[in-house]
Parts: sequence; C-alpha cells; structure tokens
Amino acid sequence: MKITFISDTHTRHHEIEADLPGGDLLVHAGDFMNSGYHKEDAQHFFEWFNGIKGYDKKIFIAGNHDRIMETNSPWAKTELAKFKTIDYLQDESYALYDIDRDQSIKIYGSPWQPEFFNWAFNLPRNGKEMQMRWDAIPDDTDILITHGPAYGYLDIPGNKNMHVGCELLRERVNVLQPKIHVFGHIHGSAGYYFNGHTHFINASVLDERYTYMNLPVTVEWDAT
Repeated sequence: MKITFISDTHTRHHEIEADLPGGDLLVHAGDFMNSGYHKEDAQHFFEWFNGIKGYDKKIFIAGNHDRIMETNSPWAKTELAKFKTIDYLQDESYALYDIDRDQSIKIYGSPWQPEFFNWAFNLPRNGKEMQMRWDAIPDDTDILITHGPAYGYLDIPGNKNMHVGCELLRERVNVLQPKIHVFGHIHGSAGYYFNGHTHFINASVLDERYTYMNLPVTVEWDAT
C-alpha cells in the first residue's frame, strides 16, 4: 500500500499537485488555509482535494490556521458532505482495509496543539484538556495524524534553538508506539525521524517563508 503525506499547504496546494505520485492513500495534516476565516479558501481546498486523481482514499485534519473548521464546524460539515472521496477527521478514527495483507490500517486524526497565539485548536500546554485529547487516541492506532509534533521530534522552528512540540503528546506516542506519526505545523523541521518504534514525518511542504520547498512524502506501508 502506497501512502503520500502532505501538510501546511496554506492555499498553495495547486503548486504541489504535479509532485503527487498517486497511490492508495493521501493524507493532509492540516493548515490548508491562511487566516482561516474565508469560506472560499476552505471550499477551494475541499474541491481540489476531492478532485485529485490517482488515490483511492484521501484523509485530512485541520490545523491552527484552519479556524473555520473550529468556529463554523456546522458549515464545514455540510460543505464536506458534498464531497465523496475525502474524509475529515477531528478526534476520530478511520479503518482503511489493506486488501494485499487482508487487514485494516487504523488511522486517527486530531488537530489540537499547545496554545499558539490566538490561532485555532489551541489548548493550554500540559493542561488536563490536552491530556484528555491524547488519552482518547485508541491504543491500536497504526497511523497517527496530528497537526503539531510531539515534543522533541522534528519540532524546532528555523529561527529558534528550542523544542516547541507537545510534551503530553510525546508521552502518549511513546506509549502507543504507532507505526507512523505524521504532522506539520513547524515548517522549519520538515523531514523524517525514526526512534526505533515510530516513523515520525513532518510533512510540511512550505518553508517558513511559505515557499513550496519540501516534496510530498510517499511511503510503502509495511505492517511489520
């Protein structure tokens, strides 16, 4: 099974389309908008994501720039119902059947992050509500999609020498040990890291100046 990961397109999604190789699953880890207020930006993304050819399934979550998904979620749900080839996850699971291996891949998506200015999906760092969000991740998750990184994993902004990821998410990921944890948010740390249990992918395609710099990441799923 071939899976492609992208994140942080910030309305520039059309620039990456030629670099999408096709496959079984396409995952977007949030921040498809800029200010997050304009419905037309969300609509354009939904239409684009739905219309991408070459993938059997497409899944996405929201990020801190995607305010409309938090502040006007009834509108977003109604709009998304028009599109049949995409699924939006917000603290939800999705089971994708792998016909080659006769088993389901269990995917979980969540948009929350430690408080970051006045953007969307903010929760107090190390607070009880954040802990509850991560505790809700099922124990049998194979692919975890969050917008922000876990503390210490591809979470250093380009203009700082400090980790900014979520400490509580790190604790949960270290317990769960999902096969893949994909995220974005910190454009300056786009890349890959393996800690011996989990493959961490920061799939941000734009750099910190919002220039398309990092190619989509495509992997072959191996359940072993």
